[in-house]
Amino acid sequence: MVTLNTRQKFYQVIFGTQTKAGQYFDIILILAILCSELVLILSSLEGVAAEFSSLLFVMEWVFTLLFTVEYIARLYCSPRPWAYAKSFYGVIDLIAILPSYIAFLFPGSNYLLIVRLIRVMRIFRILKLARFLKDSNILLRSLLMAQRKILVFFSTVAILVTVLGALLYAIEGPDNGFTSIPTSIYWAIVTITTVGYGDIVPQTDLGKTLAAFTMLLGYSILAVPTGIITAELSQEMKTQRDLLRCLNCATSGHETDANYCRKCGAELPQHP
Repeated sequence: MVTLNTRQKFYQVIFGTQTKAGQYFDIILILAILCSELVLILSSLEGVAAEFSSLLFVMEWVFTLLFTVEYIARLYCSPRPWAYAKSFYGVIDLIAILPSYIAFLFPGSNYLLIVRLIRVMRIFRILKLARFLKDSNILLRSLLMAQRKILVFFSTVAILVTVLGALLYAIEGPDNGFTSIPTSIYWAIVTITTVGYGDIVPQTDLGKTLAAFTMLLGYSILAVPTGIITAELSQEMKTQRDLLRCLNCATSGHETDANYCRKCGAELPQHP
């Protein structure tokens, strides 16, 4: 019978979810993360912060020290500490504690602790929901496949808002609030995205005409990235369906969650 040393036992509890202790550890960790986020949110409320500032400060540091110890423990018991430190969760775990220490040099940076909420994604491991992450991977691959088209699109939009901003600066000028070309570009961006804060508005008839054109153009532009991503997503889903082929009749095109062939009813192989 093989006995586990202290480091291996820590590894099973901290990184594993097969044991009850590992599951309880992750559940307690997630509750601690949620509580720390609640403390951070409450500290941003002036009334609450003024009355309970000392308590919130102490609680924030209790959680920070707790997560610091947890991070060191993960490095200690990990078979490959450097690999863990470079992994997605390793980087997030480190970022989750750094803002509190950086706040000594840069006050206010502690609000970056909101990134701790990303650590709640560990609940997928606890609840055995990792298989559902496959759907998010399809979306991610679709975005990666469309990245060049999206880059071209945003480059075109950047040129467009620069030209529109420069034109409106020439038409309206500083007297009407368009004090510089960057300010005018800001106006073009919020207008073309249909946000339209209204803090800067054209006053001349020619400026209003250009503004109307920009607004109408904005509605057209919004459909472009949606169409690009939708097309890539559709292609990626089709590829996934084609990978699921029946071994009995060689029929493909099944849904990714199908268990039986839609043509002959034979049991499908394990999903790729």
